[in-house]
Amino acid sequence: MTALPLTLLYAALLVLLLWGVWRLWQKPPHTELRRELAGQGFEQTSLPLTLHLKLHARLPTRIVIEDPAPRAVVPETQFTVGGLIWGERRVTHVTSLQLNQRGVYRWEGASLRWADPFGLFWHQQPLVCATELEVYPGTHLLTLPHLLRPLLSEGELSRTLGLDDPISLRGARPYLPGDPPGRVHWRLSARHLSENADAGGGGGGNLMVRELERTASSSLHIHLDTAGSEVYLESAVRLAASLVQEALELRLPVALSDGRGSTPSGQTPEHLRRVLRRLAEATVEPAERIPAVRPGSNLIVLTQRAGGALLHSALLARAQAARVVIVALPEGFYLEPGELPRRQWAGLPEAVRELERQAGVLAGAGVAVLVLRGNMSVLRLGRQET
Repeated sequence: MTALPLTLLYAALLVLLLWGVWRLWQKPPHTELRRELAGQGFEQTSLPLTLHLKLHARLPTRIVIEDPAPRAVVPETQFTVGGLIWGERRVTHVTSLQLNQRGVYRWEGASLRWADPFGLFWHQQPLVCATELEVYPGTHLLTLPHLLRPLLSEGELSRTLGLDDPISLRGARPYLPGDPPGRVHWRLSARHLSENADAGGGGGGNLMVRELERTASSSLHIHLDTAGSEVYLESAVRLAASLVQEALELRLPVALSDGRGSTPSGQTPEHLRRVLRRLAEATVEPAERIPAVRPGSNLIVLTQRAGGALLHSALLARAQAARVVIVALPEGFYLEPGELPRRQWAGLPEAVRELERQAGVLAGAGVAVLVLRGNMSVLRLGRQET
């Protein structure tokens, strides 16, 4: 009969001991985790990352600390700390982050798990150290003057880079295919034809076009038509980011618009960050309406389908913009520097064919059209492929 009370006594002592262990190690050790990294970076690049961890446990405590990064951001070495600690402990972890995909990511806090030395009772709580990370689209080389000068300016290279000054006539030259009809100097062309006829040339000769001095462009406005495929959108945001980078090197204020509206025009680091963040957040959605542009700016429209509503909006924007260029990417991609040409099996979509048929009329209204297919290099945009 004495064995049962003794067993109950031992059971009570064991329960009391377990309760004491649970109670004593219920409170987490004091933990501070701090990340040191730049909050912005470009796709397919890496950022240095340093983590500082400070721990203090008043009792011997088993701990496990993990800090998983967002799925599109891959650290070179994972940060995990575990073991038995007592007193104060400091850990510094140095690594790098590979930025694999554009986007704006909120890197939430790490997690702390702790238990008594025997590992009987485990507890868990998050560590507050949230970080926002902006991954911008990757950029690629744009060889001047093949791309940027035809888009940001017009005509032959002169003393200054920018837009033609319509009131500053530098001279005249024979007409070349692709010259805007509005540039034809009709009076000089008629006199040139008449002189050729008097000289016995039978009335033959070329039309003459005006060559204007170039003045500095006031600003660049890029409109991103996000209605299209995912493949197109990735190519378009990289092209837009590359244009922004080149324009800022020319000290041109830049603005970007999409279906959510327009960023302010400027050339400060904060303006650049707003433009690049908008590109990082871009998703497939309708964006055919072009917001109001800064008077005198160059408007570049990046699109895949170039629908009627977008063309109408571009013509309306021409009233404020100094020049409008529509760059169509019907294949959804283009050749970036170093890529080999891809075989094209399908023809142009009907919407793009209609855009090409209207190119002459649009050029007369001050809207240039460039169609860039998947077998064309971005370095040759605006030039006829050979």
